[in-house]
Amino acid sequence: MAGEVPLRNSLLLRLLLTSVVISLLSIGATAWLTVRGTSLAIEQERGQVLADDAAIQDTLTGFAASHRSWAGVEREVRDLAGRTGRGIVLTTRARRPIAASGRERAGELPVNASAVIDPLHVTARPGQGIDPKQQLSRIDPRAVGPYRLPAGEREELRRLARAEASCLSRVRGRPAYIIEGFSGRPEVRLSRTRDDPAPACFSKDMSAPTRTEARALAELERLVRLCAERHDVPSSGSVRIDVHLRPEYEGSEEEQMIVDECVEEGRREQLIGHVAPAALLFVTDSPRAAVRVVDLSPSGTLRIVGTTTSVLAVTAALTAVVAVRLVRPLRALADAARAPAGQHIRIPVTTKDETGYLAAALNDLSERRERTEEQRRAMVSDIAHELRTPLTNIRGWLDAAQDGIAEPDSALLASLQEEAHLLQHIIDDLQVLAAADAGTLRLSPRDVRLQNLMGQAAAAHRTGAEAKNVELLVHAVGDLPIHADPVRLRQVIGNLLSNALRHTPPGGRVALVAHHAAEGVELRVTDTGTGIRAEDLPRVFDRFWRGDLSRSRKTGGSGLGLSIVRQLVRAHGGEVSVTSVPGTETVFTVRLPRDASRTGRP
Repeated sequence: MAGEVPLRNSLLLRLLLTSVVISLLSIGATAWLTVRGTSLAIEQERGQVLADDAAIQDTLTGFAASHRSWAGVEREVRDLAGRTGRGIVLTTRARRPIAASGRERAGELPVNASAVIDPLHVTARPGQGIDPKQQLSRIDPRAVGPYRLPAGEREELRRLARAEASCLSRVRGRPAYIIEGFSGRPEVRLSRTRDDPAPACFSKDMSAPTRTEARALAELERLVRLCAERHDVPSSGSVRIDVHLRPEYEGSEEEQMIVDECVEEGRREQLIGHVAPAALLFVTDSPRAAVRVVDLSPSGTLRIVGTTTSVLAVTAALTAVVAVRLVRPLRALADAARAPAGQHIRIPVTTKDETGYLAAALNDLSERRERTEEQRRAMVSDIAHELRTPLTNIRGWLDAAQDGIAEPDSALLASLQEEAHLLQHIIDDLQVLAAADAGTLRLSPRDVRLQNLMGQAAAAHRTGAEAKNVELLVHAVGDLPIHADPVRLRQVIGNLLSNALRHTPPGGRVALVAHHAAEGVELRVTDTGTGIRAEDLPRVFDRFWRGDLSRSRKTGGSGLGLSIVRQLVRAHGGEVSVTSVPGTETVFTVRLPRDASRTGRP
């Protein structure tokens, strides 16, 4: 690998190019959004002006429809002016002021009025809250006059409407709702349908006019008949009008049109004393700040170009500074990574950002690598030492027998066989540890009872305990079923017992105890041996470690037994720990789940 990174592959150059591209895109996008946003703002402002005008006209028309005069309209005018920001002036047809939102005077008003406020002559528009059924009428539906129901009649109709709505909901299986008109008359409607309502739910009392409506309808019918007679409509006396102000008349299409016009004329005559007189509405320009269009003149273009260049220069400078600060520690990391295998270079951590974390992680990795190498060298030395001893004994006795110094009798063969068994035991232990390290250690779990395995392991070591005059106690509290590999679990117990008996002097005691624990079982091996020093406890489960530095066969085994115990216990999903008081006792504790086949690692 080259010592220097080519410029085309440099992180600094890529950061600069990326920042320039991003800046260009952001500037272009900002300019486009500004122009587009300005256009939309102008369109929205125009739409808002139209919406404000419609709201002002509709509100004042509603006031006129529900009041006999314009008294009290000043508050409505001021509220509308405050919400819309428009200047509002209301005058009579003779331009005498009725109300104004500010200091506007009649002489300063435009020649043409913005609108005529007359609830008896309106043009229905969508969004005004006007019932679509009455859009053909030019009378504002809020002008009800003599048709306004008193409280008692309203309550009675509401009761009938609730009963009808409940019936419709039950029969049709869809919710029904009640709409109350401006006069106070409720109407029941069925949601999401245009079907004819269930006849069984129809109430005649709902469609019948109340006392107030009957008087007003009688007056309206009289006015309609007089109008129809003036237009020579035959059978004008048979005209009837229902509570929804729809005429019932059987005649030609032309006669029906005349009757409809007469109904409209009769309603105006009825309502003329119940609504405010017609007025002129003047709406002045909005005082809101006008939207300024982007200046694309030559001077404006130069300003945009200058601003763009400045932004690019500042962006490139800042990116260069940041990139240099970023690249410097990365180069130090690369130099440390390219160091020879025998050197473990520590990288100084000068920042707290991602680069600093990376440097700290590499330092940790270097330390672990150094420890691993030391452990590897120590393990190779230990393996060579452990294998050399039996091999040296075997070769020495064979050479002695070949030279005639030793007789190949049964005692010699037994000694050689013992050394071969020891050699095979070390190799088997190494294979178990290698399989555990590689993740290929396989268990054969089945349902067993821990107290039975404890008894088998204790029986195998009882002869050795009696030979050393060491008391061996076994105690299991209750029935201890467990799903585990019995062979491997017996190996765990046997290694712990062998280790405890080896370090317990004559007259001592070794206890093997098991009992139930949280979510599993707990097994303890306690001995009254020499104990383990506190500084040696973390190394107890290391491979080839012995408390006796002389590595004598009389005081220590191969140094692999406890390492195998830890690997097998972890394979069952458990944990093993040790506590010791030198000269008093040592306790090895194994905790296993009840079903080790589900939680253990292969």
